[in-house]
Amino acid sequence: MTPTTAPLIDAHHHLWDLDQRPQPWLDDPALATIRRTFTPDDLRTTATQPIAGRRLHSTVAVQCVSDVPETEDLLALAEREPLIGAVVGWADLTSPGIGDQLDGLLAGPGGAYLRSLRHLVQGETDPEWLQRPDVERGLAAVRDHGLCFDVLVRSHQLDQAIRLAERFPDLPQVLDHAGKPAIARRELADWESRLRRLAGHPQVVCKVSGLITEADHDTWTTADIRPVWDVLLSTFGSDRLMFGSDWPVANLAGGWNRWAATVDDLLDGCSADETSAILAGTATTFYRLTPTERTLGSR
Repeated sequence: MTPTTAPLIDAHHHLWDLDQRPQPWLDDPALATIRRTFTPDDLRTTATQPIAGRRLHSTVAVQCVSDVPETEDLLALAEREPLIGAVVGWADLTSPGIGDQLDGLLAGPGGAYLRSLRHLVQGETDPEWLQRPDVERGLAAVRDHGLCFDVLVRSHQLDQAIRLAERFPDLPQVLDHAGKPAIARRELADWESRLRRLAGHPQVVCKVSGLITEADHDTWTTADIRPVWDVLLSTFGSDRLMFGSDWPVANLAGGWNRWAATVDDLLDGCSADETSAILAGTATTFYRLTPTERTLGSR
């Protein structure tokens, strides 16, 4: 397909410089192949596969560790890096000083790029972590600061996300990685049931990201991903879905270009408007991305 001038937005990727800030989660032996520094230039060089004729235009950089300084690093990087249009950061939702933390991030270098917060709920053992009173107080502060919330849960934790949506109808939320369905085990029934309930809340949108690492890393095909894609499209609709790569974690299961080529295949049959929403429109609206004169070649 001939590349077009229409934008492609990667609404979910990570960056880290191991010389500047440790990433302890990378100590897992299974992650050895991505235990190195990844920069915007690495992404710019890697992401060459067009989707529906579109090439990468802008991105949303997402936190990895529960650490305010990492978020400060990402915001400062966004201020000088034309590829990054928004940052999903971290602050301590359980802290009585969450409001002050958010004030500091928004007022600091690159603070204007902070659009959403995320917590690694997938690693919390409390089945009602998102409903804890201190967490709900933190989420109210996120809302009151005009920010969104990225919901990172595994499929068995989706009930927490549903209760969050019920209790915070005025907090824009995005489900990261579609709630991590068990693609490798082909166990999608419970995930689909919960996802349909979550999609009933209009303030919730969903990222089509992180799916290939939930499949068998070595043997997955587009056919393994398609049942999840079909559920997402039928529940959220194109105007509430956004493309994300989850790069460089995606390198564990094929990488940015293979995932992009898969999405290109999955979009076959979608209208031009549906394709535009998934590849750019939903992310632009949710993360309040604005047209800019910054170009990918400027530094």
